[in-house]
Amino acid sequence: MRRFKLLSLAIAGALALPAAAVAAPAGEATDLDQVVVTANRTAVSVNDLLTPVEVLDRADIERSQARDLNDLLRGRAGITISNQGGAGKLTTLFLRGSESDHVLVLVDGIRIGSPTSGLASLQDLPLELIDRVEIVRGPRSSLYGADAIGGVIQVFTRRERQGFAPRVHAGGGSNGTVEFGTGFGGRSGRGWFGADYSFRKTQGINACRGAGFPVFAGCFTDEPDRDGYESHALSLRGGVEINDQWSVEGQALRAEGRNDYDGSFVNYSQTVQQVIGGKLDWRPSERVHVQLTGGRNVDSSDNFLGAVPMGYFSTNRDSATLQADFTLAEGHLLSAGFDWLRDEVRSDTTYDERSRDNKAGFVQYQGRFGNQSFEASVRRDDNEQFGGHTTGGAAWGLNFADNWRVTVGYGTAFKAPTFNELYYPFFGNHNLKPEESKTWELGLAYRGENFNARIDGFDTRVDELITFDSAINLPNNIERARMRGAEIGVDTTFAEWTLAASASWLDTENRVGFYRGNDLPRRAKHSARIDLDRAFGKFRVGATAVGYGSRYDDVANSGRLGGYGTFDLRAEYAFNDALSLQARVANVFDREYETVSYYNQPGREWFVTLRYAPKP
Repeated sequence: MRRFKLLSLAIAGALALPAAAVAAPAGEATDLDQVVVTANRTAVSVNDLLTPVEVLDRADIERSQARDLNDLLRGRAGITISNQGGAGKLTTLFLRGSESDHVLVLVDGIRIGSPTSGLASLQDLPLELIDRVEIVRGPRSSLYGADAIGGVIQVFTRRERQGFAPRVHAGGGSNGTVEFGTGFGGRSGRGWFGADYSFRKTQGINACRGAGFPVFAGCFTDEPDRDGYESHALSLRGGVEINDQWSVEGQALRAEGRNDYDGSFVNYSQTVQQVIGGKLDWRPSERVHVQLTGGRNVDSSDNFLGAVPMGYFSTNRDSATLQADFTLAEGHLLSAGFDWLRDEVRSDTTYDERSRDNKAGFVQYQGRFGNQSFEASVRRDDNEQFGGHTTGGAAWGLNFADNWRVTVGYGTAFKAPTFNELYYPFFGNHNLKPEESKTWELGLAYRGENFNARIDGFDTRVDELITFDSAINLPNNIERARMRGAEIGVDTTFAEWTLAASASWLDTENRVGFYRGNDLPRRAKHSARIDLDRAFGKFRVGATAVGYGSRYDDVANSGRLGGYGTFDLRAEYAFNDALSLQARVANVFDREYETVSYYNQPGREWFVTLRYAPKP
């Protein structure tokens, strides 16, 4: 693995202007435990949202004892995940049946993902560095631009705003897994600061089963060995309130990994995922809030076959936003902003073009009228490659009876073609247009003292889908698809037990061409997740059940992946307020299953973790 660049990261984090979560308008709460900032690019109370959102905070993450984002997100409402062979391997996420590159991923407000593949490397973001995850289901291009057809997922790195809080954890488990992490965070006067380091190493499992017939394997080879994964990650952040009007903050995250896998052309890679950003915040009055944010995401991979270098890819994604929020009157907020994005590719592959710029302006109105709420937004993107594109969205909500709310929404969205689709040598098509979608949503929610429930239905139609066109031997805009479904979520407490449950129904259809009427690949029609926990004094127990229905692995619907269910058990003992011991058994019944044909998933695994984290 390349030398870990701690010093350079520290310098970059100290100098950068931060790009943290988009901030709340003046007069609204900024406690991330009470508000969501991703759905509307402003802070909105969970009770006032007009779009379905799921929030997972640090307490949820530690209580679940999940090992990575794949583990944390699987089975949740609207989410289907495919993984190619265990820890660190390529993980793709389908939200509401949309394509895996139809989900926008942000880290502390910074857009991440590879401009070449269109995918964000979720497998490279260590959970130990994460404070909070917000999952927004539904189109959001009218606020964020390209990629947000299925929704937006934002990851917030860890931070403390009071006192001084050190922490350390160490653990291990099945398949030679070893984990270690340490960090601290706190506040002094008008400033706040924090740093965390995370290490993870596992021998892994045999990622791909060649079964003696490599030509039929997903990896085109038969290598019956363990495919390990090793990761080092560092997160730095800090900020200062200069006075009552001005504040500045910045953060930097760098994760380096070595990933072994099966392949006839490449069988291991060294990866880097880096996010650096900053924010300058100005509140000249109680009614005006202005913020300038900017940052860079670096996504790189050096690939090898044994000791032989087989090429490299490195992409830079630079972004900046100027946003102003105006409180017109109580309950009425107008937001306007300008976004700039530049994608750049560095590789030993000679792309026809290596960079492109995108400029955009957006406006949003949010208003409350008694027991009714309304929001509307419009955005215009001007892309260097495909020109202008306009998207819009609107939603309405009505509170009725006690604690009930009904919502209706409509939104358009689009996905920009990737560099591979546009510019890859002898394969790219410069004439590609963006993929476009239209979505209707209907929701019903109940929020009580100890019981919350929500059901949402949606219907999405996508045009100009990009796929390979045999008539011209290039990718082309020749596909159409429809995704419709429903999601239900419930969380409650009873007899000192805490229950969180969700279930999803999804119907997808290819609507054109030879495969018209077929299901879209790797999307399960049914999925569900149940988390059940209870504390008995210093002792806590819990269980998680996840189930997915069957799905097809290809557009022809010739390869069927069977449905499956897994059951996990966990326990935790708190020696005192600072020291605790966690234990978990995942996939208790040793269920064999695949989420991608020929790629194995771990069987029964166990993990033990010791945590020390005194309260500030």
